[in-house]
Parts: sequence; C-alpha cells; structure tokens
Amino acid sequence: MAAVPLRDPAGAFDGGPVTGGVVVTGADGALGRRVVALLRGAPDARPVLALAATGAGDRGASAYRPIDLLVDDLEPVIDGAAVIVHLASAFGPTLDEDPAIDRAEDVTAAQRLLEAAGDAGVAHVVVLSSATVYGAWANNALPLTEDATLRPGPELAFAVQRAEIERHVAEWRHDHPAATAAVLRPAPVVGDDGEIGWLAQALHAARRVADLGGDPPAQFLHVDDLAAAVVLAATAHLDGARNVAPDGWLRGAEYTALDAGTPKLRLPPPVGDRVARLRGRLRLTPTPPGLRSYARHPWVIANDRLKADGWIPAHSNEEAFVDGTPATALATLSPRRRQELALGVSGGVLAVGLAAGTWAGLRRRARR
Repeated sequence: MAAVPLRDPAGAFDGGPVTGGVVVTGADGALGRRVVALLRGAPDARPVLALAATGAGDRGASAYRPIDLLVDDLEPVIDGAAVIVHLASAFGPTLDEDPAIDRAEDVTAAQRLLEAAGDAGVAHVVVLSSATVYGAWANNALPLTEDATLRPGPELAFAVQRAEIERHVAEWRHDHPAATAAVLRPAPVVGDDGEIGWLAQALHAARRVADLGGDPPAQFLHVDDLAAAVVLAATAHLDGARNVAPDGWLRGAEYTALDAGTPKLRLPPPVGDRVARLRGRLRLTPTPPGLRSYARHPWVIANDRLKADGWIPAHSNEEAFVDGTPATALATLSPRRRQELALGVSGGVLAVGLAAGTWAGLRRRARR
C-alpha cells in the first residue's frame, strides 16, 4: 500500500462534523478512496468525513478536510462521528532513512486519534494493521490464525510499529468497554493502481536471492478485497482482530511459476544474507531492513474468522498477483537464460562489493 503522508498544512474544511457518520483517515490513498466510495454507495450509507494529508481527497465524501494527525486538534473534527476508520500511514516505497519512520509517527498519530476518539465518545474504530505483526519464523503455524502470538521481526520497523499500534488499540478497547474496535491484518496488498503494493514489491525483490531449500508460501490480497473488508468491519462493528487474505496461498513452486520473468539466484542462507545486505547498501533493491526473514520463512494467514463475518474475497492469490505484477520482457526468456542473467547480476553485485571493501580497507590503511 502506498504511503499517505501524515503532515500537510491545514486547509479549508468543506463541512462541519459528520454526526452519526464515518470518519476515514488516509482518504487520499488508493485504499482510502475505495473505502470512501464503498461507504458512500452502501444502501444504508452514512455521512462520510474524509481526512487526508494532501489536497487530493475524495470529493465524493460528505465532507473533506486536509489534516495533520500529528499536530491538529482532532477531537473537534471527529466530534459526533459514530465510526473512525484509520488508514493513514507514513510507510511506503522509500523506507530507508525516513525521519517519519524513525520517529514512529504512525504510532503517535494512532495514539492521538484514539485519545480523541475516546474523548469524543466514538462507539467504534477500525484500524489497519498488517499480517507482518506475526513475524516470519521457521516454526510458524501454517496458516496463522488471529490467536497466534504477535512476534514481529525486530528489524522491520513496519511490523514493529504495527504491533505497537495494536497494543494501543487493545488498551483503548479496555478503557472504553462500551466501544468496539476492529484491527485488520492484511496479507501483502496488490492491485492495478501504481500507488499500491510497496510491501509486495519489496518482498518480490527480496525473493530474487533465494535459499537453496526453496521458496516459502506466499499470499497476495487485492486492494478491492481489502477495501470491502474495511467497510464490513466499519458497518458491522466487528470487534477484535481479523486476518484479511484470499483463500489458501501460493506454494513455493506456484509462486516461482507465476514469477517466471524474474531472474533468481539460489544461495546458502549465510551467503544470501550477505548478498541481500550488499544489494541494500548499494540501493539495488527496494527491500527495507528486516524484510529478508519475511522472504525466507512462512507467515501465511487464515481468513476463516472474517469469512464467518460475511466477507468473501473476489480475487484469488493468483489473480491478485497477476493483476498487481506488470509483465516484463524477461518473462519471454527461457529458464536457462533467466538463470544465466541471475548469475551475472549477482556476480556483478559481489564484484562491486569486493571492490568497495578493498577500497575501504586501503583508505583505512592510508589514514593510519
């Protein structure tokens, strides 16, 4: 999912508080626009207040306002609302050395919004989390249910901060027993919109350097299915955590077959880790720190609980992957030629790394 920045100068407010309606943060994102449209098109539609960090909000909402979730007074804005849907996030394709991520601004924004919701007497909140909160571990259940312990990868800021936000939601729910709170944990999201899919793309890049033992299973969730899950959680006042994923998952061989256009090199794990770190330092990949384990170990999720609530995914994992992954010229090459390219690319990376290491050593020796 593309980043929805949290900061922007405040603009004019198109309307007053939406009494008894739904407030949607991150309404200028690809997911937010879909959620607003579905809420407005529902048979028993409530008024919708779209909050966004930019001036590109959805004018189909009942009211729209650019807002800074980190600075602005939020209680007057959400006063009178029955439901808050929190989708805004600073995370996106550019993850390295991002001050907003280093300062955990997503966590701060969620805290402020929950505090304002409590003060305003909001009855129900929906917060977007991620299946990455389970962590990718060799001993994970297959699939993971909502009762599994949250063990986010400690080096992946996105997963760690999502787990921290979930902790704040649980505390808010405890402090407001009359209210309900739904936390959605989607699998990697894809779609035909260029704004969507940064996590899936980063995982895709990370899997280009694979272990000798094979590929872990994978899931891909279409953004339209996620939007439908968000609207269901908001309108049905779902309470507690819900995984959001298509039925089943892609086994390693199935993922590899769909991903036929990407050169892949299989290496022993220690060597693969060194290559992955080197690719990251040289900015050859969008893979953020800590994502390597998510490309190595299983973390697929079960969707039984959400389906029991009435949600039905319209896209399979295969359909979502194909819809969200543009075809490349490499897909027309033979498997042998793709392997040759993979060896050449990785060999080049290793050669550059050795040269860089030698140059750094010579510089240190010269200083001494």
